[in-house]
Amino acid sequence: MATLLEVEEQALLLPEDQRARLAAHLLDSLPAVLHDEDAGVAEALRRDAELEADPSSAMTLEAFKAAFGR
Repeated sequence: MATLLEVEEQALLLPEDQRARLAAHLLDSLPAVLHDEDAGVAEALRRDAELEADPSSAMTLEAFKAAFGR
């Protein structure tokens, strides 16, 4: 059986359209929903609950742009 490195090397030799198709197939083979154990998902859920509890803590787009100089 080929190793991950061998598969990657071969995949990178494919034309761009075939690599894109392969990437799409690989992504489609993964679960559609991230698991709550994922630290990023846990943080997003925490922040969502925080905003639900206190909507006034949200930042408007204008305030965000002003804070970051845009």
